Parts: sequence; structure tokens; C-alpha cells
Amino acid sequence: MKTSRILLGLALGLTTRTALAEDYSDLDSKDEGKKSVQDRIRAEPVREINRGFYLKANVGGAFYLGQFAGAVSGGTSTALAVGQDFLDREKTSMAWEFAFFQGIHNGVTYDQQAGVGPYVEGDLRTYTFAALIEWNGYLGRRLGVGGRVGGGVLFSPLLMERTYYEDEVLRAWGIEDPGLHGQPHPIVQGGPNLEYYTKLAHFSLGLDADVFYAIGWDLGMSVTGNMKYTF
Repeated sequence: MKTSRILLGLALGLTTRTALAEDYSDLDSKDEGKKSVQDRIRAEPVREINRGFYLKANVGGAFYLGQFAGAVSGGTSTALAVGQDFLDREKTSMAWEFAFFQGIHNGVTYDQQAGVGPYVEGDLRTYTFAALIEWNGYLGRRLGVGGRVGGGVLFSPLLMERTYYEDEVLRAWGIEDPGLHGQPHPIVQGGPNLEYYTKLAHFSLGLDADVFYAIGWDLGMSVTGNMKYTF
């Protein structure tokens, strides 16, 4: 009887010790699981700066530097663009971009241009389609400075009635149609740019300063601010 009690006590003791050991083991494994999850979270990079496919919108001003300067006032320049970063390194990046620009200008009346020119419609609308390549070097983690260059085509429609233009305006000027309106003008453009990556992961703000020359049109410059969303 005594022997049975001793054996029963030993069995109960061993069972209790095993159960406690398993409980501590479970607690340790849970702690290790929590730690491993936290370690993984800490190890995963938080990507605040995104590069890749993007949409960009520009708003600013533009003015002419050549023959239009005396007759056409400074105006507004807006643009919408799609592009993609095809080179992404720590200190540099490159991107291609397709952009559509719109320029709006006012100018002097046609009778003020008579005899002196330039023979262009006083109120101008210009539409430009361009392809550009952009390069940026990074002064810090968020600030990039670089430049871009590209080319395309500029088109400026005649806003007044064609018959009035031919019968009144060209007659007052005493010339044939100079061919400025209603036909495409090849254009080249380029200049410096600035970009700042905000703490909102997909958004960046920038500044573009472009000098452009359209063949058969004029030399000009635009300075615009932009907002870019990168997917």
C-alpha cells in the first residue's frame, strides 16, 4: 500500500512538472513569435520615395523672347504628362515623359501690328505635344536637381473667322498669309528642373524651367510648378 502511494505521488509530481514546463515553453514560443513579427516589421523598408510610372500636372507662366515679345504679352502655361522612371539609383534617376502643353496669351490688335509685325493673331492659343528625357541627381534623400530635353510639335489655331482674317486682317497688313496659324511647327525645348519628394509616399512637388524654340514660330520660355503622383 505504501509503495503504491509513493509511486502515485511520483507520477503526479512528474506530470505536474511536465505540464509546467510545457506552459513555460508555450509562453516562450509566443514571445518569440511576437518578437519575430516585430523584427520582420522593423526589417521591412518603409518606402516613402516612389519611382516608376507617374502622372504630372504643371501650372505657371510663359513669355516670348523673340519677334513676338513686343506684340504678345506673357501668359499662362499648363501641362499634363505621363512618364516613367527607367533608371532608379541612390544618387541619380532618369525618366521618359510624354507631355501636352497649352499656352494662353493676349496681345495687341492687328491694326497696331500693321507695317511692323510680327504678323500673328493678338490672342494666342498654343498646343504642344512633346516627348522628353529627364535626368536628376540627388542632393539629399528627398531633393533632386537635374534637367530635361525634348522635342515635338506646336500648333496654334486661328481663333477668328477665316474669311474675316483674310478680308480684313491680311488686307490691313498688306501681306499674304504668313502661315503662322493652322499648321504644325516643330519644336525643341529643355531646361533645369527641381523635385522634392514629400512624406506622402506617392507625391512629389517640382519646378520646371523650359526654353523652347518652334521653327517658323518664335523663341520662348516657361516656368511652371508641378505636382507628380507616382504609382
